[in-house]
Amino acid sequence: MDIISQLQEQVNTIAALAFNTFGTLQRDAPPFDALVAALPLSDGGEEAQLKRIAELQAENDAVGQELQKQLEAAEKELKQVQELFNQATDNCLNLKKPE
Repeated sequence: MDIISQLQEQVNTIAALAFNTFGTLQRDAPPFDALVAALPLSDGGEEAQLKRIAELQAENDAVGQELQKQLEAAEKELKQVQELFNQATDNCLNLKKPE
């Protein structure tokens, strides 16, 4: 079987899985109207919603900044580990002298 046939077979398999999954979700999911009716009512109207959105955006910004700090710390630590690994491999290579 050539590579194109193998690729087509895999695409067909993935498509079958997707269709089965979507069919199951459509069969088991409650009607859309029931989902909309289950949503909580908004308190305070549009002004309260805008205030809540602003609060969530501020919280998101703070979490994003913390995540950025954690990422920078992890990158710094990775660089240190890589340097130590390189030193260790250099030391191992220097211990084995060619005969």
